[in-house]
Amino acid sequence: MIGLLLLNVPAGQAKQSSAERAVKHGLERLVHSAGGPVGAIATIHRPGKTTVISVGRSDARRAGRPRAGDHMRIASVAKAFSGAVALHLVREGRLSLNDTIGELRPDLPQGWAAVSVRQMLNHTSGLPDYTKSDGFFKQAETDPRGFVAPEGIIDWVREGKLAFSPGSKYEYSNTDNIVIGLIAQKLTGKPYRQLLEEVVFRPARLRQTTFPTHRISLPGPFIHGYAASTDGVGADLTTFLSPSGAWASGAIVSTPRELGTFIRSYLGLRFFSRAEQRQQMKFVPGSSSPPGPGKNSAGLALFRYQTRCGTVYGHTGNFPGYVQWAASTANGRRSVTTTLNIPAPSGKLLLKLRSVQAQAVCALLGK
Repeated sequence: MIGLLLLNVPAGQAKQSSAERAVKHGLERLVHSAGGPVGAIATIHRPGKTTVISVGRSDARRAGRPRAGDHMRIASVAKAFSGAVALHLVREGRLSLNDTIGELRPDLPQGWAAVSVRQMLNHTSGLPDYTKSDGFFKQAETDPRGFVAPEGIIDWVREGKLAFSPGSKYEYSNTDNIVIGLIAQKLTGKPYRQLLEEVVFRPARLRQTTFPTHRISLPGPFIHGYAASTDGVGADLTTFLSPSGAWASGAIVSTPRELGTFIRSYLGLRFFSRAEQRQQMKFVPGSSSPPGPGKNSAGLALFRYQTRCGTVYGHTGNFPGYVQWAASTANGRRSVTTTLNIPAPSGKLLLKLRSVQAQAVCALLGK
């Protein structure tokens, strides 16, 4: 069993590298910043050992730092899971990256027909982003905990035109992965939840990772998510919004430990072959949402993060109460994750977060 070294004990009780100490100090600065999180946790996995660096609190009402086994919403890192499902179907010959919405889901808007699977996976589709729609905002205002079917999500933007000609530019759209999930269901005749179980959760041995759509509460123990606040602790958002409204774009619940396991499996070819990965790693200029450390580039359900200490590959995520990042080396042997229990920050706080993430890459790679 892989050992866990928890770096949240008094000085002298755990040996830390200078890079790991820098990560811890960076997380502490985030927690103590105006508008910063109540707690923060990073995991750094090298073969045979996962180092956990944790500060602050997982629950503002009681003592206790976030732990590697605590549940949390992984937000848009879930897009990498839908990418794993799609590329798995490509490997099986059931799907082509050049297949279009019109060929695979003719029931979807005709104006979207020319958009390809490849373009949805690397966000060059031009599909209107449903999280910017009036329907999404109305749902959040009037019935945030209410269930929304994926077809209902599509209805919010069904009349929306493409933002640009498919393949002509990059623009992050949460609708891309909703359509990918609907395509996967149509091709296989299986619910998307079942596909995640069969293609991702079981092969990667993710026993604490789930895909809730009706359940709003998190399994215990869990990291509470909060609204950002410059004056005390913000509102608890843990159960503010039904995950159904994120579906294949961001509904997955996991833990920091299992998030690291997933991203190593993703890069380590547990779900598809080298041929699909070569296609996946054809990058275009584009940032994840929020941006990760260093220079960001977009591949197929994967981002490349080029930092001063080296390059890693992964995904970020943003959900009410949670901002996430998971990345791995190209061979899938090392991984790093960061979790803050606030939504994605902006401005100087985002710069601080990206700086901590870059330092975590240095610690991961021993530089």
